[in-house]
Amino acid sequence: MTLPLVVGVDGSDSSLLAVDWATDEAARHGLPLRLVHAYLWERYEGAVLPNSLKRPSARVLAEHIVASAAERAGRRDPDVKVTTEIVPEEASSALLHEGNNATALVTGSRGRGGLKGLLLGSVGLAVAARAHCPVIVVRGDTAGLSGGHERILLGVGDPDTGGEAVRFAFQEAEARACTLDAVRAWRSPAHEGGTNRPGRLAEEPARHHEERASAQLDALLRDAMADHPAVRVRRVTVEGPARRILLDRSAAADLVIIGARHRQGHRGLQLGLVGHTLLHHADCPVAIVPQLV
Repeated sequence: MTLPLVVGVDGSDSSLLAVDWATDEAARHGLPLRLVHAYLWERYEGAVLPNSLKRPSARVLAEHIVASAAERAGRRDPDVKVTTEIVPEEASSALLHEGNNATALVTGSRGRGGLKGLLLGSVGLAVAARAHCPVIVVRGDTAGLSGGHERILLGVGDPDTGGEAVRFAFQEAEARACTLDAVRAWRSPAHEGGTNRPGRLAEEPARHHEERASAQLDALLRDAMADHPAVRVRRVTVEGPARRILLDRSAAADLVIIGARHRQGHRGLQLGLVGHTLLHHADCPVAIVPQLV
């Protein structure tokens, strides 16, 4: 059975952008599209409905939201099969439940009740931190949203966080027929790069860490490159903090992908600074791919 691409919709401009992006994504991968509206979304995000839309009229609003989103997806690509669902739950709970039977979850970067200046809505952050399937938060500039860069950015982490992300990135690059930039950041511990060391000796620790990062990158990419020989891969090792490097490079990407550790028995992912930085500030959509450990 082909699992759908699930999109959380709430009628906001942000969620409509997510519908557009997800429709294109579903078409690329030959997936059905499932549009889900949580009946209690407004309460969760703190929005206040006008008097004319107080319950029971809120049900009418919910039906209008999903119907409009489905019509929008149909206009964008009539060949994508679209279904809708209205769920009487809080938004994050509803989407997390849907994610148990989804190829991936897609959300906008801000909900209808998002406060001005809020970089990522509470629903998007909660889902990205707890889902058992990949989560894509749709954000960024026009070029990134439209796929104009023809480049996927993969932040390659450690084996315990990055294996599923690598596979996801290669599948995405192959479906888009675009270049995959696989980036691994590295840093020399401060005590190894002291200013009192002679030039050649000071370079040796840095060279060691760079070579180690390069070897780890090769090892993590090897199987996926063999499985997807048509994908053009540009492998890069860069000294510096991963969150800054990936954030800077997101301006020239159509999607940035990172892995996250999902420990059994724990309620959520360990997103870390890199995940939080990208979810709040990236210039293109962000995919968080869980790795069950």
